[in-house]
Amino acid sequence: MVRRVYLSRNWLMRGTAESIMVVSVKTYEQLALEDPDGQWELECGRLRQKPGMTYEHSSTISRLAGQCFKQLEPTEFTVFVNGPRLRVSSGSYYIPDIAVAPSGLVQRKLRERRGQLDVYEEPLPLVVEVWSPSTGEYDVELKLREYQQRGDAEIWRVHPYERTVTAWRCQPDGSYSEIVYGEGSIEPAALPGVRIELATLFDRRRRESDDEQAT
Repeated sequence: MVRRVYLSRNWLMRGTAESIMVVSVKTYEQLALEDPDGQWELECGRLRQKPGMTYEHSSTISRLAGQCFKQLEPTEFTVFVNGPRLRVSSGSYYIPDIAVAPSGLVQRKLRERRGQLDVYEEPLPLVVEVWSPSTGEYDVELKLREYQQRGDAEIWRVHPYERTVTAWRCQPDGSYSEIVYGEGSIEPAALPGVRIELATLFDRRRRESDDEQAT
């Protein structure tokens, strides 16, 4: 009975939760487990739902994840799409569009946190956010900065409309270099042997074919 009341209260408040609710980490993790489809994030104690994806957003994520799956050995790295939660020292929790984690770390989490929310405090080799009209400013101004605070090895913002990838790479002194890619390929520094082709990522051949047919 208590569980049903708890959930119904959050469902009733879902429309205003992002702006007025301040919750504890314990409450957040409970809500995230009981409402897995809600895609809840926690920003400075306030609930925020990750917005739905546009076609461009979703297809870009699928193509990038597909390239990662093909090139990474499952015994060495695990590719996540829309998960897991990445925790910042401030107590915020964010859900990246794509994250790559060492499989050894994933297995340790499975042993140590069985039945608990999938959360990573540890820096990861690659974290990716795909720009969309509904999340653009939020991702750039807050989430990407918070990922740098975590110390993730490489952080990407993929822009499907401009067809660019901005990569921030962690340097030995903890600072980040910034490179913008518009063509060719990208080799993530912490994922040896992986090469992401931008023509495939942005589906340029299909787009060029569509443009020719339109003319």
